[in-house]
Amino acid sequence: MPRRPRLRAAIGATAAALTLLTLAGCSSTPPDRTAKKEGKAQRAVTTARLAATLDSPVDITLRWQDDEPGAAGSTVEFATEKAGPYTVLEFMAPGRTTYRHPDLMPETPFYYRLRPYFGPASAPVKVSLPPGEPSEKELTDNQEWMTPRTRTVKGPKVRTAPLTARGAGGADANTAAAPTDFTAVVKHATGIHFTWTDRAAGEDGYLLEVGGGGAGPRPAPATNRKAKKKKRN
Repeated sequence: MPRRPRLRAAIGATAAALTLLTLAGCSSTPPDRTAKKEGKAQRAVTTARLAATLDSPVDITLRWQDDEPGAAGSTVEFATEKAGPYTVLEFMAPGRTTYRHPDLMPETPFYYRLRPYFGPASAPVKVSLPPGEPSEKELTDNQEWMTPRTRTVKGPKVRTAPLTARGAGGADANTAAAPTDFTAVVKHATGIHFTWTDRAAGEDGYLLEVGGGGAGPRPAPATNRKAKKKKRN
């Protein structure tokens, strides 16, 4: 079963803006809820939980039931062949039950699948970004921090735990698997360096989420987002 821990983050663009960062461990359920874009407009193609409706020959709306107890969120993915490869369209917060995919290629089959994910979040971190743009020196000097990597540090070996309390298929997040020591260091006006201690067993990756300004956590854009995880010997 795939496992994907998540990172939660909020990134501000001005000196006064606060960044709220959280890191969370997640796993996704194994079944693929698939639907295919075919047939006439307004005709829904339905599997057990996912329906795809053609609003026009090139626009489609996906709808599904929010019936995954304890899910931290879901991903919607698509492919032009049933066997894939699939591409993530969006990471979505719990409670979201629709997605619109516009401007598709005409006369092309599209396959979709819905993948809920599970896991605990780290404590949030607040960051204030400076105004303006990074200098040329900041963009060219010592860019090693921009390479994501796992770093081993001295100390007692970190104890890891499953991401869900009842194992890979459980619905309840296991707080013992939540990342710890989550930090965010501002490198320049558009760059933040993230580090944390990995306490999840068998995860597939981490999802960085952004929040703030009254909005709930949402996946952060991939641009200028660098991270590394730490494990202790």
